[in-house]
Amino acid sequence: MNILIWWFSKIIIGLASLLFFTIGIDVLVASYKLNNPAEFIMYFFSSNLLILVSIVGIIYVSVQIYNRFTKARIHE
Repeated sequence: MNILIWWFSKIIIGLASLLFFTIGIDVLVASYKLNNPAEFIMYFFSSNLLILVSIVGIIYVSVQIYNRFTKARIHE
């Protein structure tokens, strides 16, 4: 049962990170269409923060899954 919970939590974190990554890319592209420089700066930096945080989530899930498979090979 613990294995299912572990996989479910990693899949949820990975999917949420991918969702926020795509939202961040969409906000970044939309920020270039703004005419007000102050709004552009706010949208630009907020989208970059969103992208960076979601990349950390994707890297976290990738490293956790990689460690799980490499530890499984060592114990076999």
